[in-house]
This record gives sequence, structure tokens and C-alpha cells, in this order.
Amino acid sequence: MEKSSLTALAREQLEIARQASSRRSARTVYGGHEHLLRQTLIALTAGHKLDEHDNPGEATVHVLHGRVRLSAGDLDWEGSPGDLLIVPNARHSLEALEDSAVLLTVAKLIE
Repeated sequence: MEKSSLTALAREQLEIARQASSRRSARTVYGGHEHLLRQTLIALTAGHKLDEHDNPGEATVHVLHGRVRLSAGDLDWEGSPGDLLIVPNARHSLEALEDSAVLLTVAKLIE
């Protein structure tokens, strides 16, 4: 069994994002290419975003710190700490309204 502190990891990734030219940072917490389930902690500084992209499978965004906006077409959902956003099965983007850290969980589709 392994244990990780998402709070500590969020703090660490936010510091990295603040210093990065892209103003974002990410680290895989669990899984990877060889697994169906993948969890990635993503940190974004205020005003920065992940541009529109396809949904690779079933996915959720758990907001750990800050506030974010998940957008798909004409629909937007805002999330703050403790919120779980269900990622739509459509092209979408994620924007940080404040310095933010989220846990992205994806169950990849089997092809």
C-alpha cells in the first residue's frame, strides 16, 4: 500500500507552476499508460488554463485548492475546494480563476 498527501503535493506543484513559464505543473499520482485508471495532480496559476481538448475517457476533476472553471461548448461549471466536477464527454477546457490545484481522475476507454 502507498500513501500520498494531496495537500502537500498540491502545495509543491503550485510552487512549481508559479515559477514555470507555462504557469502550470502536473504530476501523476497514480497509474500511467499501462493502467486504465490515472490520477494526475494539476496546478495552474490564476488566469491560465488547459486549452480545449478531447476527453480520453470517463473523467472527474476534484478541486483541492483555489477556484476553476470547466468549459465545454456553451456550458461552464465553476468549482472550489471540495467540489467534484464531472468532465463531459466532449471537447473541454479548464481555467484557473485563482491559483488552483485539482486532482484529475481518468478511466481510459478501451479500444
